[in-house]
Amino acid sequence: MNEVKTRKEIKSTEVTELAMSERFTDMVIKEFGSNLTGQIRVTDYQRQLIQGYFICTDRTLQKSEKDRLRKNANNKDHKYDNKLEFSWKNINLHDLTLDVMNCAKMGLDMMQDNHLYAIPYKNHKEQKYDIELMPGYNGIQYIAEKYAVEKPISVHCELVYSTDDFSPLKKNKDNNVESYDFKINNAFARGELIGGFGYIEYIDQLKNKLIVMTLKDILKRKPLYATAQFWGGTSKKWVGDKQVETKVEGWYEEMCLKTIKREVYSAKNIPRDPKKIDDNYQHMKMKEAKQAEALAQAEVDIKANGEIIDTTAIEHPVIQEPKKKQEPAPESKPEEKPEETVKKTGANF
Repeated sequence: MNEVKTRKEIKSTEVTELAMSERFTDMVIKEFGSNLTGQIRVTDYQRQLIQGYFICTDRTLQKSEKDRLRKNANNKDHKYDNKLEFSWKNINLHDLTLDVMNCAKMGLDMMQDNHLYAIPYKNHKEQKYDIELMPGYNGIQYIAEKYAVEKPISVHCELVYSTDDFSPLKKNKDNNVESYDFKINNAFARGELIGGFGYIEYIDQLKNKLIVMTLKDILKRKPLYATAQFWGGTSKKWVGDKQVETKVEGWYEEMCLKTIKREVYSAKNIPRDPKKIDDNYQHMKMKEAKQAEALAQAEVDIKANGEIIDTTAIEHPVIQEPKKKQEPAPESKPEEKPEETVKKTGANF
């Protein structure tokens, strides 16, 4: 009986999401069209992508709202509570519609693993949340290959440890093809991380490119506000009435590999074709400047579905809260019915 009920609830939730995503899609097309002259043509596939953007963004807002309530409950001094609800009524929809349309025209798919992520952060000036659409690993690769002068046939990235044998084979009078030799001597005890590399292969092997990064090269690209939760290190937590430092293992290797991939897939190493550059790509590059400003203040890398996401979730500007004792989080409330969720989102599409 319970299994039948659960199936009905899941089906009802999916129908609700689909209906709201369709209204959101119509709103995006209408809003985007008002900023341009002429009729906006949207393919069926682009409509599907936009609906996926709504579904994923809505789920992100619901999770963020639960986190907001939990953090507020844990605040010792409630004057530092975040009183701005994560709901559609508090989202900067104008900017979001422009980003959504441009990402859809580029073909970025938020429903695919590590392709595109919706990251909300607070705009204190407007007292709303801005939603940044940021590409993940696969999104960065997709963009690089889509706009490349020549699409690589293969791109390979690896971390190098102290017990590994790695020899870069650069071009010289006796070697026409840039390459490398790499051997893992002890797969289960590789020693200390000392660097990494990326290798870009083309049909014409003379164009192959090797990018080598020392550990110093990797760490100088480490975010200024990198958290111990993901980069490792020490973190303070309350034990009784005092704070103590605890060692956090984090996801150090994964974050270093992420940094290498970003460098390898950059326009510096995979040149973009000026003939392929369109308004959507230009819009994305302009958005990167705004995202970089936010990244300079704080970075929180999110781990989801077993993967490290190359994104940021921050508030702008950053408010340094005083040290406070962490109290047990309140008990989670039962899942809402789909119709209650629709009512609380405040999404009037």
